[in-house]
Amino acid sequence: MTAPAATALAPAALRLFSADQIDAGAAHAHPEAAEVLHWARQFLTTAHPDLGRSGPVCPYTQPSLRRSLFHLAVTDAAGREGTGADLPALVGELREHYDRLLAPLTEEGDRELLTVLLVLPQLDRADSTALDELQRKAKDEFVEQGLMIGQFHPVCEEPGLWNGAFRPLRAPVPLLAVRKLLVFDLPFLIGDQTHLTHYLARFAPQVPARIRDQLVTGLTAQSPTTA
Repeated sequence: MTAPAATALAPAALRLFSADQIDAGAAHAHPEAAEVLHWARQFLTTAHPDLGRSGPVCPYTQPSLRRSLFHLAVTDAAGREGTGADLPALVGELREHYDRLLAPLTEEGDRELLTVLLVLPQLDRADSTALDELQRKAKDEFVEQGLMIGQFHPVCEEPGLWNGAFRPLRAPVPLLAVRKLLVFDLPFLIGDQTHLTHYLARFAPQVPARIRDQLVTGLTAQSPTTA
């Protein structure tokens, strides 16, 4: 499988680069792209002593990189000083890029590995409030349409699933990551009834036993206790 060429849409506020293009220097005007790619390779693809389980921090990143399905979107020269008002438009364009890359992929394994990161260096690196709110507002629509969107930030306080003291979503640059919603994403959705409804509508017939156990445990934990 050969990944489609990653080029900018025109007119556009975003430019899209594959990992190979960044390695070749095509994103030299966007050093934050190389910084994020380096972090992905050094952190996401490797094990961590505080992760709480074996294996890499993100089990999908290395296969995505290997299949040339890992892409980074950055704001162009005209949009690098974008304000908060521009952020929803950037998320919309991120979705357009993702859909364009997804369209020619015929193998389900490749469709599951396609990942696009929206790098947002203009956001405050000491305060994740704006990014958290952006992700929260976008997640409803993305999950409904079968996608996951997650936020990464230098000071992100989201705990790890297997170790509450671990902070797996801390990245050197604020960013959003988009990929296909998978059956194993249940732990990221269980706190929201709408998200859970969309998940079950999509995956209920194929939910593995251990995922069903997580669902029961999560719902039990959320249920109010009675005297």
